[in-house]
Amino acid sequence: MTELAIYDMDRTITRVATYTPFLLHAARRRAPWRLLLVPFVILSMLAYVLKLIDRARLKEINHALLLGRHIAPAELALVTNSFADKTMAHNILPGALTQIAADRAAGRRLILATASYRLYSEAIAERLGFDDVIATNSLIGLDGRIRHKIDGENNYGPAKLRMILAWMAAKGLDRSQHRIRFYSDHASDAPVMEWADEPFAVNAHERLRKLATQRGWPIVDWG
Repeated sequence: MTELAIYDMDRTITRVATYTPFLLHAARRRAPWRLLLVPFVILSMLAYVLKLIDRARLKEINHALLLGRHIAPAELALVTNSFADKTMAHNILPGALTQIAADRAAGRRLILATASYRLYSEAIAERLGFDDVIATNSLIGLDGRIRHKIDGENNYGPAKLRMILAWMAAKGLDRSQHRIRFYSDHASDAPVMEWADEPFAVNAHERLRKLATQRGWPIVDWG
């Protein structure tokens, strides 16, 4: 039986979330004038809190404001690589590195399953030695430029399990032939944790900590 080790990223592997820091990093590097649009970013976040827009739409709005409505892949690579290097230097939890190394040594296939955009999480995953990435995808136009719109689902909540299952089907992986462990910090990943053979509540916030205690899932701290 083949073993898979699936990891969430933000606040599981990283100390803090990466999405807004990435957009701010990109704005500073590419077009500092876009930082003047931060008040509109804050307004969009307020709209999300008030449930006027969903999480996917929030991402699209902030992407358009701070990165632009479209960008060429080569231009994007300049900021994704520098952001990935910065993340590796300052925002990776030591316990995450230890566990990733242990899973790799045990022969497990390493998969990063994150709600963050593939456009930058893939660069972080590569530096961490992951084999595969399941992430929120961006729409790519006929001209090859990357749009601010999400392609498919935002890889969050129940959608994350759907996207993992779709990835397994695309890879020809039979669930019954794989033992799966899953690491996450957030209760939004409960559907995947219920589905996994070995779920781990990592750096868990209060809601997930309570759920893990009820379910008997191991609670670990990678800080």
